[in-house]
Amino acid sequence: MHSRNERSANPARRWVSRALIIGGATLLIGAGASVARAALARESARSRWAELEAQRAVADARVTESGGARWGTARGTPVARLIVPRLGIDEVVVEGVEEAQLRAGPGHMIGSVLPGQRGASVISAHRDRHFRTLAAIAVGDTITTESSGGDVTWRVARLHIVKADDAVLRESQSPALILTTCWPIRYFGPAPDRLIVEAVPVRATAR
Repeated sequence: MHSRNERSANPARRWVSRALIIGGATLLIGAGASVARAALARESARSRWAELEAQRAVADARVTESGGARWGTARGTPVARLIVPRLGIDEVVVEGVEEAQLRAGPGHMIGSVLPGQRGASVISAHRDRHFRTLAAIAVGDTITTESSGGDVTWRVARLHIVKADDAVLRESQSPALILTTCWPIRYFGPAPDRLIVEAVPVRATAR
C-alpha cells in the first residue's frame, strides 16, 4: 500500500509534469509561428522583387524623360538580389537592417550605396537564417548581385572578424560589396563578434 506522503506527492508530480508539457508546447508553437512569419515575409519580398523586375523591364523598353524606372527605398522594399552559387544562397535583399526587415531577407544598410554603385554596399543577415551557410565562404568565391546599380559579379577578396559593435560601413571610391553576419555562426546565445566578407567587382553590366 502507498503511504499517505506518497499519495499526496502524486498530484504534485502530475501538476509539474502537466506544467512542463504545456510550457514546452507553448515554446514550440511560438517558434513555429516565428518561422512561419519569416517564411511569409521572405515569399512576400521575392514576389515584390519579381514585380519590380517586371516593371523595370517594361520601363527599359521605352524612352522616358526620367530615364527609366526608379527603385523605392522605403524600409522593407526589395532593392537587390544576392546570389552566392557555391553556398546555395539566392535571396532578395530588402532595405533596412531592423528585425522586421531581416525576417524577410538580408538587409541593405541604409546609408550605403546599392551594389554596383561607387562606394561600399553593406548587406547583413541573421547567421541562423539567410546567411547560415556563410561560415563556409572562402576568398576567391563568386558572388552575384542584381540591382538598379547594375548586375555585378564579385570576387571575395578578404574575410575578417570584428567585435559585434564595430562599424562596418567604410569609405570607398570604387564599388565594393560587404556582407556581414554575427559570429561564430554556431554560437549559443548572442554572438560576440561579426564576420565581414569583402568582395570586389570583376564584371559589371549597367542597367
